Amino acid sequence: MEQFDRLIEQLEAFRGKTALYAQNLVTGQILRYHAGERFLAASVIKIPILATCFEQIERGAMDPNEKFTVHPVDKMPSCGALSYMHDGLQVTAEDLYTLMIILSDNTATNLLIDRLGTAAVNAFLDGQGMVGTRLNRRLFEPELARKGVENVIVPEEIGRMLASMEAGTLISPGASQAMLDILKNQRLNGKIPVLLPPGTPIAHKTGEDSGITHDVGIVYGPQPFVLCLCANGVEVGPFERAMQQIARELYDAWQ
Repeated sequence: MEQFDRLIEQLEAFRGKTALYAQNLVTGQILRYHAGERFLAASVIKIPILATCFEQIERGAMDPNEKFTVHPVDKMPSCGALSYMHDGLQVTAEDLYTLMIILSDNTATNLLIDRLGTAAVNAFLDGQGMVGTRLNRRLFEPELARKGVENVIVPEEIGRMLASMEAGTLISPGASQAMLDILKNQRLNGKIPVLLPPGTPIAHKTGEDSGITHDVGIVYGPQPFVLCLCANGVEVGPFERAMQQIARELYDAWQ
């Protein structure tokens, strides 16, 4: 595919570690570039946390209406909304996993990690055959980070998880659709969506940190496709512009 060669050339031009995983959900065509390697996860790890919540809801181990109280010690730096709300605010599990995705709320994320436990998230990932993607700690634990304890993702594994959601086979058809509905409400839309035709639906999740930028999701073009673009150790601004261009090139190629 000539277009794919151009995409790879764009990615190879960057210093740092970059990856692409794309899957046409109509034809089944898959494009890979370093998609099986591990990357520092940033906020993309929130997708497996979301899925674990729904798996527990499905089997009765979590109630979406379960109440949580947000205390000052729980409040994490941006992104998100909960850290700006009054102390003692009560929210539900559904509030937490929704905010964790659509605003990438870090306070909500840590409250859910505390509720689920890292072992439960990793056991769910094991059950999906996702042996490279791992939740190893809460967010904002600098002492563990200094020791090299990091959350990691494998772009292809995340891509397969998204494809399973769209197929209705991740946990259950109802759970898959509910997760997609949340991902479609994403408020952080400065990467993959920017150059797509106005109004193009996309269910996605971003991630960013120093030298890290990711966007992974499903683009609902004429031929819907999964797209995972991930980078560690790059100059973020130029890479994000490349992400926008690659998304549009794939959209046009797969009409």
